[in-house]
Amino acid sequence: DVQLVESGGGSVQAGGSLRLSCTATGFDHKDNCIGWFRQAPGKEREGVASIPIGRGAPYYVDSVKGRFTISRDRAENMILLQANSLNAEATAMYYCAIRTDLHCGNFTATRFGFWGQGTQVTVS
Repeated sequence: DVQLVESGGGSVQAGGSLRLSCTATGFDHKDNCIGWFRQAPGKEREGVASIPIGRGAPYYVDSVKGRFTISRDRAENMILLQANSLNAEATAMYYCAIRTDLHCGNFTATRFGFWGQGTQVTVS
């Protein structure tokens, strides 16, 4: 079974940084995408960044470009999200998710079929 487990969330002051990790097991399809989403209370889930699991460039939503970096750690079978210069708008539950095609730049949440349980990020 596919399992996605997020970690690395926490509380940080505005301007600070966090590194989120997503460990993916039970999944080894290189021609798919893995992405990070976030959902703040009362708001819709929005895509933040995504990357092909095999090889290829990452994609970012405009609001995080230049501040967030998504990357692969193949040795640990993890996808990382380095989030810098955090502001209060970044407060949300962060989820990683897998999309079973290579349309990584499309952040439509319903197109991602596998989801983790999330990790909370709070910026004050």
